[in-house]
Amino acid sequence: MNEEHPALAAARSSWKAAMASDKSAWLGLMADDIHVEDPIGVAPTNPDGAGVHGKTALADFWEKNIGPNSIKIEARDSRTAGMESAHHLTLTMKFSNGVTSVVSGIFTYKVNEAGKLTNLRGYWDMADMAFEQPKGR
Repeated sequence: MNEEHPALAAARSSWKAAMASDKSAWLGLMADDIHVEDPIGVAPTNPDGAGVHGKTALADFWEKNIGPNSIKIEARDSRTAGMESAHHLTLTMKFSNGVTSVVSGIFTYKVNEAGKLTNLRGYWDMADMAFEQPKGR
């Protein structure tokens, strides 16, 4: 696999920014017409199943789903083709109330010619997510 592939680089930069809680860096990776479905289909992060369209809506997505929490992203495997990359990821999220969630899925990232992310799709379902209460509760 080409380690310099633009979609692979963008995906890795996205993970790094999310884990560092760096909203500005994360949004800076996105094209103006970004479309995020995480997960694909109806879920708490995607209530109407249509995903998030555009940077303004994505900034709101950050404020509701990423910013208040801490996230760890582990890549188990990655592939690239065309202007896209696909990854088997495990996401561990610790919420402000101390609850931790873990979900594994396939995530795809597509970039435009400028290397900006245009699409991010998460292939996972709420039934795949495990929750752990904080110790002592």
